[in-house]
Amino acid sequence: MANTTSAKKMVRKIARRTAVNKARRSRVRTFLRKVEEAIATGDKTAAQSALQNAQPELHRAVTKGVFHKKTASRKLSRLSARIKALAA
Repeated sequence: MANTTSAKKMVRKIARRTAVNKARRSRVRTFLRKVEEAIATGDKTAAQSALQNAQPELHRAVTKGVFHKKTASRKLSRLSARIKALAA
């Protein structure tokens, strides 16, 4: 348990930051799930529009430090490749 006042303050700050990051991560996962569901139904236009909505959210999570830059890039690349394969 934190003893000093500065350590207690850091505990409060970390708890606040954790809550914010958790909300951001959850929001990104929701957008990604919508893309996955559109791909599963086979609707290419819906999948493309869902990906267009998910892309800025994922990049915003990167700038906020929730996701790594390459993780976001990899996720977007794999999703767009799967959407592209729907037409074939």
